[in-house]
Amino acid sequence: MKMVFLGPPGAGKGTVAAKAKDYYSIPHISTGDLFRSNIKNKTELGKQVEAILAAGSLVPDSVTIAMVKDRISQPDCEKGFILDGFPRTIAQAEALAEMTELDAVVNFVISNEEVVERLSGRRMCPSTGHIYHVKFNPPKVEGKDDETGEDLIQRDDDKPQAILHRLEVYTAQTEPLIKWYTDRGLIRNVQTSNSMSPDAVFEETKKVLK
Repeated sequence: MKMVFLGPPGAGKGTVAAKAKDYYSIPHISTGDLFRSNIKNKTELGKQVEAILAAGSLVPDSVTIAMVKDRISQPDCEKGFILDGFPRTIAQAEALAEMTELDAVVNFVISNEEVVERLSGRRMCPSTGHIYHVKFNPPKVEGKDDETGEDLIQRDDDKPQAILHRLEVYTAQTEPLIKWYTDRGLIRNVQTSNSMSPDAVFEETKKVLK
């Protein structure tokens, strides 16, 4: 099963990918993790990415594509994979189509209001990185970390204005990609909402993939 997962920030792609990875026995490949592992292992591509990021520039398509191509050629991808964060552009989608044939592109659909509720409610412990949610996963004592008792913080990119900006960028970037994959009959929409558990969303995902 060769899949791409699409969905706005906060749609729960990573949570579903973790379940799908085990269920289908295929790797979950996130481009962010791919960059970090190549930099850490000092591969040729990793050295290129490190230099580009150090200069404050964006990683060009050619480098990202080369990294994905190398990753999906590994033995653990023989039965398939879940790509998360790639492709982001039509050019990347075309490059991926030249590398391999996909079985499905799962598009997680959630309203902007629910994304804002989901992300703006997150609170983090500065020293441990432990994440809470004021509604869905509150700490035992309001505003305090369960273990250390430290004051929890809200990250700048979890503030409503920042979230709305990220959603605008995502929509502008991804709408053409969704159309491109829809035209090829690959899109499988999965409705998700804050009232659904991760298990329920995964069950819906399995249904559309049958």
